[in-house]
Amino acid sequence: MGLFDQLSSVLQQYSGNAASGHALADVNQHFDQVAQAAPPNVLAEGLSAAFRSNSTPTFGQMLSTLFNQSSGELKAGIVNQLLASAGPGVLSQLTAGGSGPALASLLGSSQSPVTPEQAQQLSPEAVQQLATHAEKADPSVIDKASSFYADHPTLVKTLGGAALTIALAKLAERTNG
Repeated sequence: MGLFDQLSSVLQQYSGNAASGHALADVNQHFDQVAQAAPPNVLAEGLSAAFRSNSTPTFGQMLSTLFNQSSGELKAGIVNQLLASAGPGVLSQLTAGGSGPALASLLGSSQSPVTPEQAQQLSPEAVQQLATHAEKADPSVIDKASSFYADHPTLVKTLGGAALTIALAKLAERTNG
């Protein structure tokens, strides 16, 4: 029996416009069930859909939420991904706009990766701005961030019911497609 056969009754509740009030009330539990059985790349697809949805906050806002709830190691990992996607000019853009002194002072002109200690000093707002710039420079950063956080489904649940519902609906669409 395949993965989606095992989860079909759960995912069916999120298929199309069939999302019921019962399913929405149980979205955290359903997400847990799917996250335990689905490989990270499958979860990443659902997370990408949630990040891109018009029914959820912006990518930058959602990433800031995840960052705020993350350990220093995870914070450093996502900041390094964002910086790689944003390109070398992002710090000067953020600093010129008055929004990135924390990033600029932490990183200076160094090209070395951000450490967990440095990442802990960043505010969620600075990360939100960095994520917004990174998305403009490289829209595929959403998929990269989704893959990064797909390995941490408990953390993903901090995004709330709307994001989880969209992620599960995307996985349901995959099973029906």
